[in-house]
Amino acid sequence: MADDLRAGGVLEPKAMDPPRPDLAAAEELASRKEGLFRDADPCSDHGYHANPDATVKTLMPEGKILFPQIIQTNELLFYERFRAYQDYILADCKASEVKEFTVSFLEKVLEPSGWWAVWHTNVFEVLVEVTNVDFSSLKAVVRLAEPCIYESKLSTFTLANVKELLDLKEFHLPLQELWVVSDDSREFHQMALAIEHVRFFYKNIWRSWDEEEEDEYDYFVRCVEPRLRLYYDILEDRVPSGLIVDYHNLLSQCEESYRKFLNLRSSLSNCNSDSEQENISMVEGLNLYSEIEQLKQKLKLIENPLLRYVFGYQKNSNIQAKGTRQNGQKVIHVVSSTMKTGLLRSLFRDRFCEESCKEETEVQFHSDLLSGINACYDGDTVIICPGHYIVHGTCSIADSIELEGYGLPDDIVIEKRGKGDTFVDCMGMDVKISGIKFIQHDSVEGILIIHHGKTTLENCVLQCETTGVTVRTSAELFMKNSDVYGAKGAGIEIYPGSKCTLTDNGIHHCKEGILIKDFLDEHYDIPKISMINNVIHNNEGYGVVLVKPTIFCDLQENAQDEINDNMVQKNTEADVTEGLDLEEMLQCVACLTPTR
Repeated sequence: MADDLRAGGVLEPKAMDPPRPDLAAAEELASRKEGLFRDADPCSDHGYHANPDATVKTLMPEGKILFPQIIQTNELLFYERFRAYQDYILADCKASEVKEFTVSFLEKVLEPSGWWAVWHTNVFEVLVEVTNVDFSSLKAVVRLAEPCIYESKLSTFTLANVKELLDLKEFHLPLQELWVVSDDSREFHQMALAIEHVRFFYKNIWRSWDEEEEDEYDYFVRCVEPRLRLYYDILEDRVPSGLIVDYHNLLSQCEESYRKFLNLRSSLSNCNSDSEQENISMVEGLNLYSEIEQLKQKLKLIENPLLRYVFGYQKNSNIQAKGTRQNGQKVIHVVSSTMKTGLLRSLFRDRFCEESCKEETEVQFHSDLLSGINACYDGDTVIICPGHYIVHGTCSIADSIELEGYGLPDDIVIEKRGKGDTFVDCMGMDVKISGIKFIQHDSVEGILIIHHGKTTLENCVLQCETTGVTVRTSAELFMKNSDVYGAKGAGIEIYPGSKCTLTDNGIHHCKEGILIKDFLDEHYDIPKISMINNVIHNNEGYGVVLVKPTIFCDLQENAQDEINDNMVQKNTEADVTEGLDLEEMLQCVACLTPTR
């Protein structure tokens, strides 16, 4: 059995070993399961090359009581879970067959008895021995181990309460609540992995309404893969925090509405009379069904990586504009990490001489860039002196101010560090930024987002990691003599209803140069774009990409007719895009300028 252990997997001595099955039988079983989690293909979309067993570890539960070591499996990589669901558990099954395929998988991996586990809940942990496995219900029949090892987070919840709870459950526990006790054989690691895959699936992937959806594609492609990718995108900070909150809120709303719908449908099925109350309930059921479908489509938009990228996330900022000062005075804010006499003389000569500053002007000095921006009111100017400034938050500009670098862009460097959704948020009616180099790190959304108003960007350098400049709906960008490069998304994203003027810029070494999003024509005008003398080169994809959806308006009418065949007809007016399959609704057209 020692030959079956993974390379480098050293197991510590155990406080208590579970009973071992007969050695010959164990070796035969291990041989039969040898290839179950073997790495069949080292390639993956996300570039992971680890063996699916590679991250299995052992650990001790927290607390003073010495538990046996359990096999820790909750740190698996995307590739490990992806391959397990695709190759061994779900394959090409339909949603209605998920339970059957899961049971079949567990029957090949789990021993029906003779192994120990820690029953782990939010309140307590207790060592149990598995005496049988009810595969059809995904539950194990257990008994308390002898000697009993128990630990509770609540002093009021005693071992006697645990025994009572076991009696109420008739000693049947969900497999998802069991953590397999470590053993020096590969067989127990495979069992722990199998239970982990089931536990993760029903916690993060499965939805209670999945079984009722039509199976146009197999369940893995339609639901498992996009939800799994979203889980790891969130885990690895590739999704805006606001979008994560929206997603979880939509999930809760959909689950609550679906629960009400099931209860209502159950009550209607038990009602035989053609009463007025029944008709009211049917109308309510129709409304609930429509609400659920709309929520599901919104969830699909977030879960699908392409749709999530194309449609983006409209952030609602809580930053409010201060407006003008009560006395109407405007202030010049000078930002410099250190102020020397030579720099001060140059500033007064170039910016505060009598010719350029005819009126008395208040000057405030700041050593921190964010404090200078946050001190601004409408009409203020921020002069940033040469230096390398590290920013650990978001630069939110809500008023009409001007950020001006005093020198060349390479001399005035603003670098973003630390996790965050965006680097620079512009919401002012007239924001001007010039002569600055921005370096982006760890921002999820992009280096510069224009939410409202007009932003003028001149003689700037933007070194990106995710998306470059994003021009949201109803916003305006005027960009001149600037350089954008390094974006893993588009160098510039332009949304419907916006206006964009690009002159003499360089956009290069991005995934795409310029991404124009022309959709939802009934609500927003197509973006107005003027491009003059721009050099777009060395991008992975096209220089300019136009995203244009084709919406089949009759799809919703057909879907509504099908609903009315089963439920009372109710005239409702809905958004033409609601109720559509978003994957059918989107048609991407790459056109205009190929990368050079």
